[in-house]
Amino acid sequence: MSVLGIDLGFQNCHIAVARSGGIETIANEYSDRCTPACISLGSRTRAIGNEAKSQIVTNIKNSLHGFKKFHGRALDDPFVISERVKLPYELQKMPNGSAGFKVRYLNEERHFSIEQVTGMLLSKLKETSEHTLKKPVADCVISIPSFFTDGERRSVMYAAQIAGLNCLRLMNETTAVALAYGIYKQDLPSVEEPPRNVVFVDMGHSAYQISVCAFNKGKLKVLATAFDPYLGGRNFDKVLVNYFCKEFMKKYKLNVKENARALLRLNQECEKLKKLMSANTSDLPLNIECFMNDRDVSGKMNRDHFEELSAHLVARVEPPLKAVLEQAKLQREDIYSIEIVGGATRIPVVKDQIAKFFFKDVMTTLNADEAVARGCALQCAILSPAFKVRDFSIIDTVPFAITLRWKSTSEEGTGECEVFCKNHAAPFAKVITFHKKEPFDLEAFYTCPHEVPYPDPRLGLFRIQNVVPQADGDSSKVKVKVHINVHGIFSLSSATMIETQRGEGDHGDLSPMETEPPSKIDTTPVEQDKMLAKQEAGQNKSHGEQPTEAGERAGGAYTNAKDNPSTLSDNHEHSPQSIKDKVRAKSIVLPILRELNRQLGWDLLGSYMENEVKMIMQDKLEKERIDAKNAVEEYVYDLRDKLVGVYEKFITEKDSAKLNIMLEDVEKWLYEEGEDQPKQVYLDKLEGLKKLGQPIQDRYKEYEERPKAFNDLGKKTQFFMKTIEAYMNKDEKYNHLNPTEIENVEKCVRDTINWLSMKMNAQNKLTLSHDPVVKVADIVAKCKEVDSVCNPIIYKAKPQVEQPAEDKANESKQHSSPKTNTEEVTDTEQDAAKDTTHHTKQKAEMEVN
Repeated sequence: MSVLGIDLGFQNCHIAVARSGGIETIANEYSDRCTPACISLGSRTRAIGNEAKSQIVTNIKNSLHGFKKFHGRALDDPFVISERVKLPYELQKMPNGSAGFKVRYLNEERHFSIEQVTGMLLSKLKETSEHTLKKPVADCVISIPSFFTDGERRSVMYAAQIAGLNCLRLMNETTAVALAYGIYKQDLPSVEEPPRNVVFVDMGHSAYQISVCAFNKGKLKVLATAFDPYLGGRNFDKVLVNYFCKEFMKKYKLNVKENARALLRLNQECEKLKKLMSANTSDLPLNIECFMNDRDVSGKMNRDHFEELSAHLVARVEPPLKAVLEQAKLQREDIYSIEIVGGATRIPVVKDQIAKFFFKDVMTTLNADEAVARGCALQCAILSPAFKVRDFSIIDTVPFAITLRWKSTSEEGTGECEVFCKNHAAPFAKVITFHKKEPFDLEAFYTCPHEVPYPDPRLGLFRIQNVVPQADGDSSKVKVKVHINVHGIFSLSSATMIETQRGEGDHGDLSPMETEPPSKIDTTPVEQDKMLAKQEAGQNKSHGEQPTEAGERAGGAYTNAKDNPSTLSDNHEHSPQSIKDKVRAKSIVLPILRELNRQLGWDLLGSYMENEVKMIMQDKLEKERIDAKNAVEEYVYDLRDKLVGVYEKFITEKDSAKLNIMLEDVEKWLYEEGEDQPKQVYLDKLEGLKKLGQPIQDRYKEYEERPKAFNDLGKKTQFFMKTIEAYMNKDEKYNHLNPTEIENVEKCVRDTINWLSMKMNAQNKLTLSHDPVVKVADIVAKCKEVDSVCNPIIYKAKPQVEQPAEDKANESKQHSSPKTNTEEVTDTEQDAAKDTTHHTKQKAEMEVN
C-alpha cells in the first residue's frame, strides 16, 4: 500500500509517495517531477498538466491556469475582480455563488466550478501516481497555504472528493516543510530541554508565508505564522512584463496589453529571464519571434536594473518576518536557523533581505520545490495504519482568531466570546455551556476581519434546536462542542442538553448532575475526544474544571440566578433531604442545522463527482481512438519503408507497386476525411492493411528463423543416430535397452530425416516471394515429436542389480567397523563411478553434437 503527499501549487504540483524504501518524488509521463497546474479543454477531450501547458497559447480561451486562489470565493470578491481583468479565460457565477469558469468543451459551452477544475487536476495527479506505483491509491495529504480560510479549505476538500481521493489531512505548507525538516533530525533537544526554534520561509509563485516552529525530540510545535498572500514570484514577473510593455510601446508602437496571446507569451519569457538573472549579473537578452502583428521584438535586462524596478516588492519581505517574531514572542537571538523553500526564494535580493533581517545566513538544506510534497507524504504515512513511522507529534496553529456570537428568538440573552485566539494550538476541541429555555443560534466569524485575506468574516450559522426549559421552568443547561479539526476547519460538532430530575431510587442511566459555574468553556485537546464524549453523556463527573479567559467573558452574559441551574451548595449535599431527593441528570443530543458559506450540497457534489467520472471515460475513449489512428499511421510508414528495405525480396514487384499505391491512399485518407473518425473505423482500416502486409512480414520472419530450426532438428537426429550406432556396437551403457525399443527409435529418426530432407529440398526450389513450404512452427513440432518418442527410451535408467548374500554380509561388517581415511572403494562403487563418468561423457557428447 502506498500513500501520497500532494503539493497543490499555484503554478506547479508535486507528488511524493511513502513506500517501504522511504519518501520518493514521482515523475509524470514526461519524466518531469513537477506537473503544471493547468487544464485545457478541447472539442473531444481534456489535456491536463504538461500537455495543457503546451496548448495555453493556441487554446487560450479554454486553458485554465492560476485558479488556486479562487477556492471558496464569490464572483464579486475583490480579489476575483482584480484577477479577472488579467485572465485570458472567462469567469462565471456558479449556483452556490462562487466563482466558476465558462469554457467550450465537447463543442458546447460548459460551466465548471473551482472544485471541479481542481478535482480534474487532482485526478491527473492520482492517475500519474497509480501509473508509477502500478496499484490504486486513495489516501493522501494535500497542502494548502496557511492563510486559507474555512471556506477555502472546505472547497479543496470537495475537490479531493470529486477526484476520488481520501484526504486524511489538509496540511499547511509551512508545517509540511517543518515536518520534512525535523523528522530526520537526530540531534534535536530532549523534551526537558529548551526547544530548537527554526524559521521556515516559503515564497512561491503567488504567496509569501513564514512560520516559527519549536522542535524537541519527536515533537513539532508551530509557535506562530505570518504571511503576505499577494506577494510571490509572479509579482516579480509582472515588474518585468510592465517594463517591456512600455519599452515595446515606445520602440515598436505595440500595445501588448490589448493582445491576450502576446501578453501571455511575454509573461512566459519574462519568467525565464527572471530565472536566468538569478545566476547571472550581466545583460541578458529577451527575444520573441512573431510576437505581435508578425513583428519580432527584443530587449535586455540585468540584475541591478531588475532589483531597482522591484524595490517596492523587496520592501514587503521584512514586515511578515517582524510580525512572526512578535507573535512567537522571540528575539532574533532565539532563532537556531532559517530554512527557505519556494521558487521565489532563489531571487538573490529576496534571499539577501531575509539574511539581513536575521543577521545570519539562510539555509537551503531542503529541496526548495519538493519539500512541501515530501512533508505531506510523511504526514500521510504517520496517519496511515499501513506504515510504522517514528513517533513525531505535530501541533499546528489557528491562523485567525474565531469568535462565537449567540442569540435567541425571544430571550434577551445575547453575547459573544472568542473561542480560539490567533495562533491557538490545533487540532483542538472546546465545550461551551449555555443556559437556555428555547432554541438559539450561534454565529461563528473571524474576530479581526482586517487580518483575513477574505472579504467575508462570517464562517457559518449554527441553529441549536429542540431546547426546552426544565420541568420546574428553569433554563436548561446546553453543552456545545466546537473544535478545529485536522484540516484546520472550524465546526460545531455536537450539542447536548442536560435534563435534571429529582426523586428517590435508581434512574437507570441517570447520574448525579455535576455543579459548575454558569456558562463556561471547557478546553480539551482533540486527542481526548473520547473522554469528552463520556463527559457529555453524563457517565463521568467533572473534576476541577477551570474556566478560561473566554469562558469568564461568556459567563458575564448571564447574571440572573434563576438562569443558573447549578445553584446547589455543598451544605445541601449533606442534608437528609438532599440524600433522599437526589438530583439526577440525563444528556439529550440536540439536532443542529448548519449554514456554511458557499457550501456544496450533497446533490451538487454528487453531480460533480458523476461528471468527473464521465469526463475520465471520455478521455479514455478519446485516447483509445487516437491510439488506433496512430497505429494506422505508424503501420503505413513502417510497411512502406520496409518494402524498399528488408521486405523487398519477399514480395513481387507487381504486388509491391499495388501495395504502395494502397498505402498512399490510406495516408491521404488519414489527413483528409480520416482525420476525425470513430475508433472502429481505424481498427478496420488497420485490419485491411495487415491482410496484405502480414504475409510479407511472415515470409521475412520465417526466412530469418527457419535455418536455426532446421539446424536444431538435424543435430537432434544426428545424436539419436549415434546413440543407435553405440547400441549396435554393444556399448555397455545401452545394454539394458530392449531391441524393439531401439527399432522404434531408429524408425522415428529415419522418418524424421526423410521428412527434413524432403522439406529442405522443396523449400530451396521456391523463391523468397512465395509462401514457405514448411514453417518454423512445423519444425519445432517435429522436434517435440522426436523427443517424445526417443527420450523415454534412450534415457531409461538401468535396473539395479541385487548383491549376493556374502557381499551384503561383508558390506555390513565394513559399515560396522571404524572407517579410515585409506578405506578402499568396492567394485560396486567403482562400477557406479565408471557408469556416472560414462554418462557424463555421453551428455557432454550430446551437447557438442
